Amino acid sequence: MSSFRTTVTRAGLGALSGLLAGCTALAVAELTAALVRPAAGPVTVVGGAVIDRTPAAVKDFAIRTFGENDKLVLQLGILVLLGLFAITLGMLALRYRRAGTAGVLLFGIIGGAAALSRPDSAGAADVLPSVAGAVAGAAVLYLLAGKAEPISAPNPAEDRRGGWSRRGFLNAAAATAAVAATAGALGRVLSGERGQGAVASRKALSLPDPASPAPALPAGTQLKVDGISPFTTPVRDFYRVDTALAVPMVDAATWRLRIHGKGVTGPRTHTLDELLARPLIERDITLTCVSNEVGGPYLGTARWLGVPLAELLREAGVRPPSQGGTADQLVARSVDGMTLGSPVEDVMDGRDAILAVGMNGEPLPFDHGFPVRMLVPGLYGYVSACKWITDIELTTFDAYDPYWVKRKWARRAPIKTQARIDTPKPFARPAAGPVTIAGVAWAQHRGITRVEVRIDEGPWKDADLALQAGVDTWRQWSYPWQAAPGGHTITVRATDGTGQVQTEQRARTIPDGASGWHSVFVTVP
Repeated sequence: MSSFRTTVTRAGLGALSGLLAGCTALAVAELTAALVRPAAGPVTVVGGAVIDRTPAAVKDFAIRTFGENDKLVLQLGILVLLGLFAITLGMLALRYRRAGTAGVLLFGIIGGAAALSRPDSAGAADVLPSVAGAVAGAAVLYLLAGKAEPISAPNPAEDRRGGWSRRGFLNAAAATAAVAATAGALGRVLSGERGQGAVASRKALSLPDPASPAPALPAGTQLKVDGISPFTTPVRDFYRVDTALAVPMVDAATWRLRIHGKGVTGPRTHTLDELLARPLIERDITLTCVSNEVGGPYLGTARWLGVPLAELLREAGVRPPSQGGTADQLVARSVDGMTLGSPVEDVMDGRDAILAVGMNGEPLPFDHGFPVRMLVPGLYGYVSACKWITDIELTTFDAYDPYWVKRKWARRAPIKTQARIDTPKPFARPAAGPVTIAGVAWAQHRGITRVEVRIDEGPWKDADLALQAGVDTWRQWSYPWQAAPGGHTITVRATDGTGQVQTEQRARTIPDGASGWHSVFVTVP
């Protein structure tokens, strides 16, 4: 029994040693990242590298399953795996001390390689956090593994159990935990201080009045139906889908936008103040994510304020292909290295493509691209809605594939005509009698002219449409139904401004957006 107890005790010591070494490595790495560049922290760069190498179908599954918590789930998964890895190395170090510590150093190599592979890598400096953390973690593991080894001679000053120095190990472990906690706390404080300039610049930003304000929404735009999505989505409820594990905190005072490439008469650089001094337009625009399943939640409407993008491009000498321009693709780059490609023809065909600086009457939130993001109505976000934009390059589709195209998504992605049932919800149990079915329909830059509802396999019936605020926004609809007892399937379809009826054919979100009719099943008691 004593031999078994000793084995279990030593295994526990090894596991604790590994965990403390892992915590120290992460704490020192994050502290170093706070001094070098917060985005270079190992969890961030490894998580980003995982996202970059994850197949599109798996990304789509993560968004569908975890929604906007997908990044949190990924980060927690990385921490769990690192914890298990650290425990394994700690137990290994009890027998093979050097091999265990070498494993910690391997963690640093992996983190450094991940940092260099990121599209926003700052070079060798981004390797420092992972390397510093690995060296600190390896030193801690080597020390604690030594303290957990049996001692050859009794020492009256120590309380010995099973041949090892309990006091010596616990003192070393406590000191390690204190150092790791201090380093981690200091790293968080320094990272927070680095972001204070960005926060202060947003608070100080005063948005000018638009030269072309959005028209007031007609009184009939918003239907008075419980459960229907509000026409204008509050900022707090607006969906967020991107690959940024850490939201970029960009200081408005130092932000710059560079425009260059084919057809540009000369590279141009704009500051935020320069953009704000230009005539701004205000428009209601509905954004839609290509990862939105039929009936999904990843769309919303906001009142955006920004600079007309086509005018900025024309001043730089850019012409669309239809007017003899040499570039057919606009590649927008974010501060985190993300690249999105938009058709130049679409950007410059007269639609309200903008570089947005405001959202629902306030400066852009950091989650949604502060200080500037791009919007092109009628195109899915992955080809048009670059957040934290810092660079615009004019090129061709043949010459360059942006981030998502490299991962098998379509180069061109006009938004498909869709309708969604907001109420009643799936598997609801409405009472027999009058029931209002309602929802939204969208076909940005084409508009919605008709919505039809079908109960079970019955005929299609026209729904009542709310007033249309514009072709670039969704449109609410409702249908009065006399619900009879039993189970019923409610289906909806829309017709866009070109006369095209929404297709019944089901398609996955990959490669250019989901299609099919939205249905819900309800039971009337």
